[in-house]
Amino acid sequence: MLDLTPDEWSALALSLRVAGVATLASLLPGLATAWLLARRDFPGRALLDGVVHLPLILPPVVTGYLLLLTFGRRGLMGGLLAEIGIVFSFRWTGAALACAVMGFPLMVRAMRLSMEAVDRGLEQAASTLGASPVMVFLTVTLPLSLPGILAGAVLAFAKAMGEFGATITFVSNIPGETQTLPSAIYTLTQVPGGEAGALRLTLISVAVSMGALLASEWLARRAARRMGGLS
Repeated sequence: MLDLTPDEWSALALSLRVAGVATLASLLPGLATAWLLARRDFPGRALLDGVVHLPLILPPVVTGYLLLLTFGRRGLMGGLLAEIGIVFSFRWTGAALACAVMGFPLMVRAMRLSMEAVDRGLEQAASTLGASPVMVFLTVTLPLSLPGILAGAVLAFAKAMGEFGATITFVSNIPGETQTLPSAIYTLTQVPGGEAGALRLTLISVAVSMGALLASEWLARRAARRMGGLS
């Protein structure tokens, strides 16, 4: 078993916490956005698509700086939120926000592609039988899109586990508060004798990410078999 220091355990626990919160917080907005892009044609659709995917093409440091301008204590929204006790800058909640923003495009893209693959004839048949749009989504679109939804969630989780640029720009690198695995690895590579610790954390990052991908594949295959058995 890897012999981690208390700071390394703290970085691992914080990374899992941040990635989990970022993924869960993105699920409902991701589903709604993917459904809009996959099933609705409206003015500004191309603009929404571009905004959703903007974090993929912007340098992560730029995304982090924009988050700081918006959600920092003196930011456009950060000051108002701070008055009611919600603070993101230089807090682990800010790390979760940054990771959610960076992983959101990957989540939405996987969900959208999965929804676009659902036969619209099935949705129309459900509507013809009297199902409301909400029931059509819950009973037809959502179950048939489940493999893609799971894949999107895991992609967002893996992205959150590896996010560095936006996080360190927005919330800095504070041990025990905002220092995630990538930040801890970076710190260890900058100090003499830190190579062993950096290698340990790198191996853990690889193991966690691989485990998440394998779990996603297993869940997606199980969901696909279940839906195939129901059809």
